[in-house]
Amino acid sequence: MPRPREFDEQEVVAKATAVFRRRGYHATSVRDLGEELALKPSSLYRTFTDKHTLFLRALDHYRAHDSAEAERRLEQAASCREALRDWMIWMISGAPGAEDADGCFVVNTATELGTTDTAVQQRIEGAFEVTRDSLRNVLRRGRTAGELPADLDIDAAVESLFTTVLGLRVRERAGHDTARLITAIDFAIGSLGPGPERR
Repeated sequence: MPRPREFDEQEVVAKATAVFRRRGYHATSVRDLGEELALKPSSLYRTFTDKHTLFLRALDHYRAHDSAEAERRLEQAASCREALRDWMIWMISGAPGAEDADGCFVVNTATELGTTDTAVQQRIEGAFEVTRDSLRNVLRRGRTAGELPADLDIDAAVESLFTTVLGLRVRERAGHDTARLITAIDFAIGSLGPGPERR
C-alpha cells in the first residue's frame, strides 16, 4: 500500500513556479527543485513524473493567477485609458513586495524555449491570446463609450499594445529605469488617438 503524501501538491507547484521563474527551465535541475522544495527526488518523480511535467504545471499555475489579476485590473477602472495605464504599469512593476526582478514567467519561458517545445509553446500562445482578448475588450469598450476614436482599428491597436507590453517586460527584466518605461506606456496609450475632450 503506497504511503500517503506528506506535502500539499498545489503548494509544491506554487513554490516550483517561483523556482522556475527565477532560474529558468534549463538551469533548474531536479536536485535544485528537491532542495528548494524540501522534497526527495523520488517524491517529485512519483507525483509529477519528471521535471518537464512539473514545469508545465508551474506554467499553468502562473498563467491562471497572472491572467486573473490582469483581467481584474483591465476591468476595474471606469476609464479605458486608466485601465490600460494601470495594467501596463502593473505588468512592469508587479505587486508591492513581489519578486519583480524575476520578470514575467511566460515571457521568460518564451525567450528561453521559443518554439522548441510544443507543449510549452501552446501554453505561451494561449497566454498571449488571453492578453490580446483582454486588450480587445477594453478597447472596444472605450470606443463604444466615446473615449477612443470611432475609427480606431481595434485589431491593429491590440497588436501594437501587446508588442509594447512584451518589449516593456523584456526591458524590465534588463533593469531599465521604470520612469522611462512609463514614458513609453503613456506614449503608447496616447497613440490610440485623441480623447473626446480634444476632438
